[in-house]
Amino acid sequence: MASYRGVDYLLLDSLFSEEEKLVRQTARQFVQDRLMPLIQACYREGRFPSELIPEMGELGFFGANLDGYGCAGMSNVEYGLIMQELERGDSGLRSFVSVQGALVMYPIFTYGTEEQRKKYLPELAAGRLVGCFGLTEPGFGSNPGGMTTRAARDGAGWVLNGEKTWITNGGMAGVAVVWARTDEGIQGFLVERGSPGYETSDLHGKLSMRASVTSSLAFRDCRIPDSMRLPDARGLKAALGCLSQARYGIGWGVIGAAIDCFETARDYAKVRKQFDDRPIASHQLVQEKLAWMITEITKAQLLALHCGRLKDAKKLEPAHVSMLKRNNVRMALECARLSRDLMGANGIMEEYPIMRHMCNLESVFTYEGTDHIHTLVIGENVTGVAAYR
Repeated sequence: MASYRGVDYLLLDSLFSEEEKLVRQTARQFVQDRLMPLIQACYREGRFPSELIPEMGELGFFGANLDGYGCAGMSNVEYGLIMQELERGDSGLRSFVSVQGALVMYPIFTYGTEEQRKKYLPELAAGRLVGCFGLTEPGFGSNPGGMTTRAARDGAGWVLNGEKTWITNGGMAGVAVVWARTDEGIQGFLVERGSPGYETSDLHGKLSMRASVTSSLAFRDCRIPDSMRLPDARGLKAALGCLSQARYGIGWGVIGAAIDCFETARDYAKVRKQFDDRPIASHQLVQEKLAWMITEITKAQLLALHCGRLKDAKKLEPAHVSMLKRNNVRMALECARLSRDLMGANGIMEEYPIMRHMCNLESVFTYEGTDHIHTLVIGENVTGVAAYR
């Protein structure tokens, strides 16, 4: 395929280093050459392109912003640029990489023992092992503190009972990071596929995130040794710390989906003729929509970049991440809707990416903290009052 140049209305490339641009170009070319030829069929068939996992491991996409243990040791800005390019291809691919790095590798790296890091991180970084993150339950999504999954001490080990659902990568994961309530409080554990009493089942019939594996995890007297406990993963704050890592990547990723929608609609408007045999791009209402999209995309790029610089300086706060995720997902979803509008009936055809992005973004709008929850996080930050309690 021809080389893809990207969207840079405000000359933001001047703010990136040569190394950052090289990382972006590597991810961009991977998406263009390897994912784009597959994604339409994968979405239609409801299949994740698992054949791409080893190559993504070789490129250092998994846990890219972690150091050591086979990880690439990139900056958080470089990691964000990877997420942006992956989601330009499809939210499902970005979600896979986000979960693998931010929700599985990060907690092992941050809360695990050295033995756990050495055992799991190199395998996860290479893509030889897939992981998932079990926090959400059938009855508790936005309120994870209400979880009912329990882990009870049993001699030298633990017994887990409960259920998790809406788990990305669950059915294909060789190891799961699972959060459970214990007599000492909420605790994180590692559970390997094949552990007695641990079963997974994939969710079918999705009209969104179809090129992604979404599953339920069930634990019925699942016995695991104490060596599978993440010793420093104690309390809900530890679980939410993992979510902040994933939300940061989402804030970058959705820019890619918005860009793909914008460019598709713009290019279509320049060739589609109507009324006086002029392209619809010459009409004022069309230009107003395109102007809105490129302006909001540019603002989202600036927000993501500044958050990335803050994160690299260790100054990024969870409330900052809430603003990043909330603003950029809203922006991307509106770009998808406006693009569909500009393309008329053709906007719903699978030969164009618009409806695929739009449906995916409806899920991204909800997962990793709903728009409402992030609104309340920001509200608490500016008022000092926690309205959700």
